[in-house]
Amino acid sequence: MPSISRIQQQLSKLFNCQEILKVEEIQSLWSDYGSIRRFHLGTKPKSIIVKEIQLPSQKGASHPRGWNTRASHRRKLRSYEVEWKWYQEYAARCGPACPIAECYYSQSEPGSQVLVLEDLDAAGFPLRLEQLELEGLKVCLEWLAHFHATFLHEKPKGLWEIGTYWHLATRQEEWEAMEASFLKDQAALIDQKLNGAKYQTLVHGDAKVANFCFSESLEKVAAVDFQYVGGGCGMKDVIYLMSSCLTAEECEKHEKEILDFYFDRLEQALSKNIKSVNFSALEHEWRGLYPFAWADFVRFLKGWAPEHEKLNFYSENQAKQISSLLKKQG
Repeated sequence: MPSISRIQQQLSKLFNCQEILKVEEIQSLWSDYGSIRRFHLGTKPKSIIVKEIQLPSQKGASHPRGWNTRASHRRKLRSYEVEWKWYQEYAARCGPACPIAECYYSQSEPGSQVLVLEDLDAAGFPLRLEQLELEGLKVCLEWLAHFHATFLHEKPKGLWEIGTYWHLATRQEEWEAMEASFLKDQAALIDQKLNGAKYQTLVHGDAKVANFCFSESLEKVAAVDFQYVGGGCGMKDVIYLMSSCLTAEECEKHEKEILDFYFDRLEQALSKNIKSVNFSALEHEWRGLYPFAWADFVRFLKGWAPEHEKLNFYSENQAKQISSLLKKQG
């Protein structure tokens, strides 16, 4: 991993700063694959974010739930390649309606990677939340709607062919760990249903509330962490966002309002992007895939962490709904 002095040399060239006033540790990356730091500079911008990736050997990797396997290691390697590609070739297309951090500089070498990013705190998005009221959720949904509209019909070249960190192709070990069930038996069919959707976009792939940065007023958000961006149906991001910040009771109570709001904003965003699309057909297809997206996520959780709190009556009912449907179809 680049030393602080080496990073200072890079920042001096980028921003003509003579010194770093302060270095603030924000967080370690999942399984200790690196860190995210805030550098306070004696110039403009006053602060920047440096995301450093140091790839350990598979043997040396750790995982809070014990999934430090070769497949897990390969998935993380790929995720950092994808994020680097995202900032190189796609990120600039995100406009004011779905803001993200500007990437000032990126460097990728064997075993390490550095991203120098805009500090979203300083850009007007200083708040991080764990739970959301419905109105706060709608702000994130609006961001997702504009993001999905921007990249509708986009081919995920260089990104994950199938977005999200839990999709079946990269989670065979977790699938094998599942107890025998109809959901396990039909996992490939559910995956195929989602991947075969006519209307595809780029999904964020890890659209939990922790990856959204809020303005003080809670009226605007920006998003971070694009390691699992790739192709898919927009419902994947919607259900994952819901699972990250709403209780089962809230999901059940607000389901219709959430979906109605998302599709209203998606239609508006597509009209502004002048996308040629049969919106009624898109909405019909994606609403039908909403419980499939839940079932797909439940499948992952049941193998990865069967005691997880997100396996609640709402998510389980969505999966049972799909199981019943597939049984009837025989």
